[in-house]
Amino acid sequence: MSVFRFFWATWSCILIFTSLLNAQSEYKYSYVPKKVYENQIFPVTIMATREQSTDTPVFTFDSSSPTQPLFKAPLNVKNGGDNFYTFYFKASKTDIHIPKLFIASGTHETFLSEQTILLAKLQGRKDFSGVLAADMKIRNNQVSNYDEAHHLLTLSIEAYEANLEDMQLKNVIEYGIEDVKRDQAKVQAEFYVVLPLSQKMLTFTYFNTIKQQYISFEIPVELADASISTQSDLNPQEDSFEELKKYVFIFLVLFFLLMFIIKRDFFYLVFGTVSLITLLTFYIPHKKICVKQGASLYILPTQTSTISTKTNKEFEAMLLGERGEFKKVEYQKGIIGWIRNEDLCEN
Repeated sequence: MSVFRFFWATWSCILIFTSLLNAQSEYKYSYVPKKVYENQIFPVTIMATREQSTDTPVFTFDSSSPTQPLFKAPLNVKNGGDNFYTFYFKASKTDIHIPKLFIASGTHETFLSEQTILLAKLQGRKDFSGVLAADMKIRNNQVSNYDEAHHLLTLSIEAYEANLEDMQLKNVIEYGIEDVKRDQAKVQAEFYVVLPLSQKMLTFTYFNTIKQQYISFEIPVELADASISTQSDLNPQEDSFEELKKYVFIFLVLFFLLMFIIKRDFFYLVFGTVSLITLLTFYIPHKKICVKQGASLYILPTQTSTISTKTNKEFEAMLLGERGEFKKVEYQKGIIGWIRNEDLCEN
């Protein structure tokens, strides 16, 4: 009987060991960076091969470790018969220790051991914005009056594997980052900076982690025509498009009128009338709203936005735009901002 028990125990151990070995072979790290820089957002990728189950694997990093991914669910990319699961981490001021990773998939449970990534020192520069990214673009920019002596420059930024929340500029009066939205590697944000009227160019750099070099941005600080700066909504291209639409409908009105005179066909008159009515809608004055005394004027239409000033009296202003619970107004000549709906006059 004891021989039978010994045989059964030995066979069970072999089966368990074989199962664990197979499970281990299904998952492995396919990418772990050898070095990172302070505050860098970096990926760590696990490759899954020969999966015996169609169940989605559940990944759990050791919760006792202070190092945790930015998102609990990984980015999943399928390539042929293999699946790649990518987690994003943010580097601190010391070497990074990716904690033990537990994986449960179907009937298999396995783990990947801890990984260590060395922290490298980045050679600094005076114009470095503090942002490290695989790619970074300025989608839109807008210049408006901040007060009598300063301009407000707002940048709409899109980047990948970027720490936009750490963006900062030296030798400026005031700056801030607002409305940061992160979706795995992609991140978007609105950055504002207050500059003196005499400054005509803003220059700064970010460090490209793919090219391993600094990339420069040079942004003109030029206040557009008052009508444009008043009506735009963090997107100067929208106003150019509005002007283009006006010219198109002017052309259509003249074209259909000319065709009606030549052809004497009421078909052209009807389309000419429709085009004229559409054209007139572009020139309808903005709706006016009343703003309470003491209302806060926000730089951006976000919950955490910086307050640029407070209104010293009740006033009536044109409604220049709406976004959620915010309305865009011109407080004083050239000074534009956003107010909350709760700061509108009751009547």
